[in-house]
Amino acid sequence: MTQLTGLTFGGKAWTPKFAQEIDKDKCISCGRCVKVCGYNVLGLKALNEEGEFVDDEDDDEIERKVMAVTSPENCIGCEACSRICPKNCYTHVAVNN
Repeated sequence: MTQLTGLTFGGKAWTPKFAQEIDKDKCISCGRCVKVCGYNVLGLKALNEEGEFVDDEDDDEIERKVMAVTSPENCIGCEACSRICPKNCYTHVAVNN
């Protein structure tokens, strides 16, 4: 199986790792990751008291909001979100073709 790789400007091999998920228990919704991502991969999602994602954000049972990978198809694999995260919430994976 081949792995998706690229080259840096200096000619070194680079393997992009794409944002797969964010640990909702660790996330403090600081927003640093959203600011550093230029590809609209991330977004806030509401959680209820049981820690489950809620679709209706007007629901009275919302406990808090956390970051989530809402558009994974936009991710370029740069891992900037993970490097800026103060709580180490991210899981990234390389793509095997």
